[in-house]
Amino acid sequence: MQLGLVGLGRMGGPMAARLVKAGHDVVGTDTAPDAAAASRQAGVRVAGSIAALVDLLTPPRAVWVMVQAGAATEAVLDELAELLEPGDLVADGGNSDWRDATTRADRFGARGVQFVDVGVSGGRQGWRHGYGLTAGGAPDDVERLMPVLTSLAAPGAVARVGEHGAGHFVKAVHNAVEYGLLQAYAEGFAMLSARDGLDALTAMRVWQAGCSARSFLLEQTVEALSGDPALTGVGTAVADSGMGRWTAEEAIRLGVATPVLTAALHARFTSRDEQRRADRLLVAARGTIGGHETHV
Repeated sequence: MQLGLVGLGRMGGPMAARLVKAGHDVVGTDTAPDAAAASRQAGVRVAGSIAALVDLLTPPRAVWVMVQAGAATEAVLDELAELLEPGDLVADGGNSDWRDATTRADRFGARGVQFVDVGVSGGRQGWRHGYGLTAGGAPDDVERLMPVLTSLAAPGAVARVGEHGAGHFVKAVHNAVEYGLLQAYAEGFAMLSARDGLDALTAMRVWQAGCSARSFLLEQTVEALSGDPALTGVGTAVADSGMGRWTAEEAIRLGVATPVLTAALHARFTSRDEQRRADRLLVAARGTIGGHETHV
């Protein structure tokens, strides 16, 4: 299948290479020269612009957008809306807010262009083992994209999960669950590390080798620890992509209790609070209430 791919960076580049290896004709573009050069080496036909990419594709076209969610994705979609023709298809594979998908589908649909939102999971290892893909959109539109989806996915790891927005919604909840799992591993590591004479890394390797807590995430965690078991070169501020927040907001709207997912998100907020105002207030309050020490 022929596919245009806008965004050949950390995720898009390896995906393009995997598709070429599977026999697809991939035309890609990226504003970063290094990313474009790496994809060209992998067999991708690289265009100098989005307009040039569209010109190189044979109608009816299929274009996959794989750029940073938010303003960057919106800018690319705006440009594609002016360039594509009736019968063409756009897939958004970035970490976009699922609530934007319906609006985008309506905008492209008014021009006769099909739209599919695809949640892409698997991280940087996905190009080797295959990705987990959840697609949202009309059944015929997702089916049209299925040759590409199947080539990208790990065995059994691709499905249409609903109408527009469903693909990105599943991805958002997936990321929130990932936050919770990683937080649990981090707390377990902290417990192991607090005991004198215990090698936390060795213990976690045993977990990964044959215990019920093993997982892909634990495998990646152990790999990260193996390079720096004391974590001397690692900061303490944990970022979040926004998907955990969106999931927490939707949980409140739906009235679904998600204490673990929400606590994991809040732990990331706490890690970035350099002032620790809440903790300092607690220290001050204890001093006033019970005469406890307040200075470090």
